[in-house]
This record gives sequence, structure tokens and C-alpha cells, in this order.
Amino acid sequence: MKSRLSKSAIVTGASSGLGEAYTRLLASLGYDLVIVARRYDRLIPIAKEVEDKYGVSVTVLPGDLCSENDLSAIEQIVRGTSNLSVLINNAGFGTLGPFVDVDISKSLNMIALHVTASTRLVKAALPGMLAQREGIIINVASVAPFLPVAGNVIYNGTKSYLIAFSECLQLEVESAGIRVQALCPGFTRTGFHSVDEYKNVDFSTIPAFLWMPAEKVAAQSWQALGKKQVIFIPGFINRLSCTLFGGLLRYLARKRTAGTPARNT
Repeated sequence: MKSRLSKSAIVTGASSGLGEAYTRLLASLGYDLVIVARRYDRLIPIAKEVEDKYGVSVTVLPGDLCSENDLSAIEQIVRGTSNLSVLINNAGFGTLGPFVDVDISKSLNMIALHVTASTRLVKAALPGMLAQREGIIINVASVAPFLPVAGNVIYNGTKSYLIAFSECLQLEVESAGIRVQALCPGFTRTGFHSVDEYKNVDFSTIPAFLWMPAEKVAAQSWQALGKKQVIFIPGFINRLSCTLFGGLLRYLARKRTAGTPARNT
């Protein structure tokens, strides 16, 4: 069944967490959907549920955006999706540990997913949006770049790219009626931390007030589009932390580096 608005949205990483929350939110607003993730078995029940509940059309698209073949195929679908109004670049993952110790293949896959895939999908979506003179692009970044710490080098770097990319892209497309947002969530209740990479981390030590439900993050993100907030940090505590502690962490990092003697090369 076609949606009332006859507008389409594409969500990557839609099998859980923020991607699933955006899927449900957009379906409730009447958007037809193309939902993308590696876990086909997780996409099917989500698609059926929102189709039945909201009467929208949902296309399930299994694929690994780190794979050139899968990414190329998904690009073609993005280009060919009629009335594409929303693109949510949400797919992502994290690693843990010093850069030198992290498997280089994981680091390169993270760059491929967060940077290359997001960039290519935006490039594929923009011509149609520019022709329609409307569209919404949300690139899911993180608060991590505002709070520099060791052990998260590539993650912080790739999410920093998404923030700068989104901010500069908005300047180029704003006059065409397109809204771009870099969403920068903090601790969010998703499946992000339930993978083997974090199996030895006790997240119960993180105070409950620092966590936000994925549904609330998605809702606040959507509301912020109306306020033209290109870089959006959901949650008062997250915004306060980035303001207060971000500057402090950078100051300490600079002070530590300044005290390190230069090496002869």
C-alpha cells in the first residue's frame, strides 16, 4: 500500500537501535521506506510491523556497505528511488583500544562505512533532491569528536568527517530547500555496544542518566531539523558535557603534548 505522502526515505543500519527508531518514526509520518542492513532476518519483522501499523510500503535491502559490490548496488537503488525525500546514514560500528593495536582491516572497514559509504549515498541521493528542491539528509555522527580521548582514534576521526561534511554540505544545498544534519548522540540504548568488541566492558558502571532511548534521540533529531540545527547534540547532559569537558580534555591533551620532548628523526 502506498503512503499518503508518496514520499520515500532510505535508512541504513535499520535492523536495530537508531536505524530502527528512525524507521518507525518515518513510517509513522507516512514515508515509504527502503531499509538497509546486513541482518536480513532482523529487517523482515520490522518491515512487516510498520507496513501493517502505518500502511506504508517497505523495501528490505540486505547489504554490507563495506562491500564494493553491495554499496554499488545500493547506490543504484538510491538513485532510482522515486520521490526520495529522506536519507539517514546511520550504519556504523566501533572498535576499542589504541590505534596501533586495532586490526587494520577493522579500521579500514570503519573508514569505508562511516566515510566512503555515507559520502557515496549522499552523492547518489542529491540529484533527485535538488530536482525536487526538497530533501533531508541526516548523517549519524557522535559526541565523541567533542570529547577527545585515547582508544577511539578512527571512530573519532570518521565521525569528525561526518560533522564537517554535513556542515559544509548544508551551505551548498540550503538554497535548494535541502536540510542536512550531523546527529551527534551520546550513550544511546541500542545494540551498538552488544558486540564482541565490547564484551569485556561493564557499561553498567555508566550512570543511567547519561543514557538516552534510541526513540527519543530520533525524535529530537527530527524536531531539530525545523530549527535548522546542522550539528545537533541530543540531550541536555550531552550538550553540557561537550561544552564543559570538551574544552578541558583538549586543554589537557595540548598541555601533555607540549610537555613531550621532540624526537630526533
